[in-house]
Amino acid sequence: MGTSKKKLVRPEVLAPAGTLEKLKTAIHYGADAVYIGGNAYSLRTRAGNFTYEEMAEGLAYARAHNAKVYVAANMVTHEGNEKGAGEFFRKVRDIGIDAVIVSDPALIEIAITEAPGLAVHLSTQASATNWETLEFWRKEGLERVVLAREVSMAEIEAIRAKTSVEIEAFIHGAMCISYSGRCVLSNHMSMRDANRGGCSQSCRWKYELYDMPFGEERRPVKGKVAEEFSMSAVDMTMIEHIPELIQNGVNSFKIEGRMKSIHYVSTVSNVYKAAVDSYMADPDNYVCKQEWIDELWKVAQRELATGFYFKTPTENEQLFGPRRKIPVYKFIGEVLAYDPATKMATIRQRNHFSVGDEIEFYGPGFHHFHQTVTEMTNEEGESIDRAPNPMMLLHMPVAEPVAVGDMIRKKK
Repeated sequence: MGTSKKKLVRPEVLAPAGTLEKLKTAIHYGADAVYIGGNAYSLRTRAGNFTYEEMAEGLAYARAHNAKVYVAANMVTHEGNEKGAGEFFRKVRDIGIDAVIVSDPALIEIAITEAPGLAVHLSTQASATNWETLEFWRKEGLERVVLAREVSMAEIEAIRAKTSVEIEAFIHGAMCISYSGRCVLSNHMSMRDANRGGCSQSCRWKYELYDMPFGEERRPVKGKVAEEFSMSAVDMTMIEHIPELIQNGVNSFKIEGRMKSIHYVSTVSNVYKAAVDSYMADPDNYVCKQEWIDELWKVAQRELATGFYFKTPTENEQLFGPRRKIPVYKFIGEVLAYDPATKMATIRQRNHFSVGDEIEFYGPGFHHFHQTVTEMTNEEGESIDRAPNPMMLLHMPVAEPVAVGDMIRKKK
């Protein structure tokens, strides 16, 4: 039976939004939903977490674009951390947030009992890895479970066959080297609690290697190996496996990265939106386009792999030894206005660039083009050769029509 004969449900593309600007960017570039953090109970204390007023503004923007907003409140609570949670959940509910993402059973109970009507999703930090666990949380009143990142594709297929609860799965972004929600390395190395928002990412550090013959002093092997040891994992991408994820009933495609830039958020949201739309339009003739893969490499910080979906990762999926050289693109500006009569664009500069530079414009729906910067003027209309100050406004001719919200990048 062809896939077109199966009943396929379109998954939402769920993007990270560490700030209000990133929320609007993600939705503008195709995200069906975003997840944010509040000023309490979030695992990203260094992200630009939202005030209640910012939540309301972000939600209004989302509603205007038929998108949803979820609030992550997924920390592990120690004694006293749960104080004020009831008021927090009620406020979030009354603002109109679509759901909260929670891992701690105490916070789940508080959300359900003290803020009735607020949808609760189980965070990946709770390490849900089997259908019995999903059924348990469904019976507790949860609508959705975010699977642990170590769940395989075969396990997702088995889970989907046994439960009706919504399944959310990570499909792009950084991987934790530990089991989901069980890492205490940061606590040991820097006394910062990874499960309460303070992770220092000790797994990303470089460590020296030593030769330690029995009964002898340790000897450093610096210079004898390709590089210092890191237990850090490469990043995940599932862009080449959209059909399997949809056919196995994943309801939400989650992109990691509340700490990432708007360059990352816009690019990755744009790619997965295009891939999902393409598959749902014609499942039997779907092809993963090379341009999607190439686009993701433009915002990659590490090498990319498929995590635990198809096999247990090996040393080849760790940042150890010679690595592929990743092309680095710099986000340099965004379009604020465009005059079709003069073919001039007003740009808010984000990073330095100069006359003579080769730059790339991109926007929602994969409108891309390259051009050389031939001339620029500042706000006063004075000709300039270089845009030196971040956030300055400038004007420049463009080779093709652009739209408000289009972005500009340059290969380093």
